[in-house]
Amino acid sequence: MKVVLFCGGLGTRLRDYDENIPKPMVSVGHRPIIWNLMRYYAHYGHKDFVLCLGYKADTIKKYFLDYNECTSNDFELSEGGRKIRLMNEDIRDWRITFADTGAQSEIGERLRQVRKYLGDDDIFLANYADCLSDLPLPKYIDQFVAKDTVAGFVTVPPNTSFHYVSVEQGLVTDVTDIAKTKLRVNGGFFIFRKKIFDYLGEGEDLVGDAFPRLIKERQLAAYDYDGFWKAMDTFKDKVQLDKLVATGKPPWEIWRR
Repeated sequence: MKVVLFCGGLGTRLRDYDENIPKPMVSVGHRPIIWNLMRYYAHYGHKDFVLCLGYKADTIKKYFLDYNECTSNDFELSEGGRKIRLMNEDIRDWRITFADTGAQSEIGERLRQVRKYLGDDDIFLANYADCLSDLPLPKYIDQFVAKDTVAGFVTVPPNTSFHYVSVEQGLVTDVTDIAKTKLRVNGGFFIFRKKIFDYLGEGEDLVGDAFPRLIKERQLAAYDYDGFWKAMDTFKDKVQLDKLVATGKPPWEIWRR
C-alpha cells in the first residue's frame, strides 16, 4: 500500500529546538523522526511513500538526496576506501515521491494534492510525520478491511498531563486528570479508501471538515490501541523519545526484534 505522510506543518512548539529544521527532520536518537516512521511502515512491507511537503521542504529533500546507507548500517571498507560492502541496507528498496503541497495548506488539502500519486490501489495509508508506535499494523489493516468503511484511524489514551475541566454558569464543577478519564485522542495512523476524496473539498481540513461528514454516514472506523504511542509535539517529547533510544530497545523499532 502507498503511505502518505503529512510533512508540511510549521512545528511551532518545537521552534525553540531549531527553527531551521522542519519537524519531521528533528532527530530521535541518530535519525530524523520521519525516518523512524518510514522504517516502521517498511518493516511491514509498505515501502512506497508520498511525502506532502510544505515548510522547509528543501531540507527534507536534501536529506534523502544525500542519504548514505553507510551511516545507518554496518559495512566493510577495503582497498583504502575505494571499495565498500554493506552488511545490510535500509532504504534502497524504498520509493519516495516528494510533493510540494504548500506552506499553509490544511492536511485535507495536502491529501487532495497528492491524489494523482496514489496509483490504482483502492486502499492507502496515511499519517502525521511526528508520531511513533508499535501498533500491529497488519491486524489494524485487516480490521479496517472487514468493517468496509471509507476511513479509519487509531485512538490512543492521552499521554500528556493536563486536566479536563467541567464548567456550569461560570463555576467549575469538576477537575479531572485527563489520563484518568475514558477520553481517547486521535493517534493518526490513518487508513483510507479512495472514496475519501468524495468527502474533501478544496482547501479543507481532514479532521475538521471531512471527518464530520464521514461520522454522519457512519463511515469512520476507530482502532483502539493501548500499546506504545508517542507524538513529538514539544521539546520535552523529543527528550523522552531520546531516552527510549538510549535504553537500546525503543518500542517502535519493531524491525530489530
